[in-house]
Amino acid sequence: MDLLTANDRPGEYPASYYAENAAHLAPFPQAKGEIACDVCVVGAGFTGLSTAYHLAERGYDVVVLDAQRVGFGASGRNGGQVSMGQRREQDDLEGVVGEAHARDLWKIGAEAVDLIKELCQRDEVRTEFVPGIVHAVHRARDHKHNRAYVAFMHQKYGYDQIRVLEPDECRETVNSPSYYGGTLDMGSGHVNPLELVFGLARLAQGAGARIFEQSKVKKIDEGSPATVHSETAQVTARYVVLACNGYLGSLNAHVAARVMPINNYIVATEQMSAEQQEAIIKKNYAVADSKFVVNYFRFSEDRRLLFGGTESYGYKFPADIAASVRKPMTEIFPQLENVGIDYAWGGTLSITMNRLPHFHRVKGNIISMSGYSGAGVALGTLSGQLAAEAIAGQAERFDVMARIPTPPFPGGSALRSPLMVLGMLWYGLRDRL
Repeated sequence: MDLLTANDRPGEYPASYYAENAAHLAPFPQAKGEIACDVCVVGAGFTGLSTAYHLAERGYDVVVLDAQRVGFGASGRNGGQVSMGQRREQDDLEGVVGEAHARDLWKIGAEAVDLIKELCQRDEVRTEFVPGIVHAVHRARDHKHNRAYVAFMHQKYGYDQIRVLEPDECRETVNSPSYYGGTLDMGSGHVNPLELVFGLARLAQGAGARIFEQSKVKKIDEGSPATVHSETAQVTARYVVLACNGYLGSLNAHVAARVMPINNYIVATEQMSAEQQEAIIKKNYAVADSKFVVNYFRFSEDRRLLFGGTESYGYKFPADIAASVRKPMTEIFPQLENVGIDYAWGGTLSITMNRLPHFHRVKGNIISMSGYSGAGVALGTLSGQLAAEAIAGQAERFDVMARIPTPPFPGGSALRSPLMVLGMLWYGLRDRL
């Protein structure tokens, strides 16, 4: 079974809130015959289109191949949260990679948010950056860490955009009995992700990149030049960029052993009044909680609660996504027990064992970037800029990311999913204790 078609029709966007309300692009052609270029990018999400845009701006002849449609995958289906730093907090990250490397990673994470803000100022990108993410803890004993972490970021990193939300203020900001305090990060924020990826496609095409849809890559012949084979075309390129994330499949065994696809689900409620929205989440902030399987939510531009939660590790989505996501939504917001759900959809992202991105040089002229583990809006978009720098011979920032140690999943790509299910059952139990 193929993740590209297990839950979706070829060439069609999912029936998501985003897809139903976006300013759609005209379809791009299918790649056919023999094509030559400087760089072939595989995948037309945040990473692939950002790579194409930043390379084309530098004068490279770029071809983008996507198996489905621009923004079809996780880039066009996610919660839209744009977070500072990396997927793991800085004090934790220092323990993984050391202080010096962690500082470099923080800087890159901050630059990723800056890039999103800059892109949202472009006419081609039809979404706004809305500031503010609340990180809420679901256990009272965890609030002590909130206070320590904010002090750590203020004193050691000089980051003053984050502050503590004490339990009463957290409850006032996020009207839920499930949370016992949190932090408010005004350097982070949220966007409409499908509009962002459509904007990147407009920018890439405007800079001269050639984009092809419904052009699934079957294999890549390494060499100089490399040859990328789709079902209907053969592309020769000096460089190849793998920007497939959860849809990599078997294109590269090294990456597949370290980057695992998982499915995540989102609902969009019926529209609410401005007063109803403010009574649920103040000031249009986005929210993510401390559970291992994270619940994340925010309001859309037309005041629908977009609530993401629950995961699965097989190919197929649940038969009733709305019912699956309604359960955690009403646990957090009991007052929404009877709210209508107008949209429910799933998507495939990718995770790594350490929840940090996996940047890899497959060969001297082939690179891969993936495994954003839920932090791909900012980091996935910036990674395209880093790929362009690396191909142009300025690989400093790419190498900062590539130095992150990414262990393979136990059992490699064959056993990673059943072992992860066992692990998730354990973490799910721990979340409830």
